Amino acid sequence: MTQQPDHTTFRAVRQRLGYSIRGWADALGLSRSTVELYERGTRKDDDRPVEIPRTVWLAVAALAEGLHGVDASGRVLR
Repeated sequence: MTQQPDHTTFRAVRQRLGYSIRGWADALGLSRSTVELYERGTRKDDDRPVEIPRTVWLAVAALAEGLHGVDASGRVLR
């Protein structure tokens, strides 16, 4: 298995796609503070590193590929 991208990749994809932090949070189903945490890469209180869950990376990949969901028949929505 390849290594997951890091927080700089997470931020770079958001910026490349033209999302604000709030818009990115909404598109990924996350809170604004979670997006900020993932972009920072460490916790504010103790500097522990933060791992972005695989499910979030899959959602990021889908948005980067122009996918926005699936309908009831399993067809991808662009």
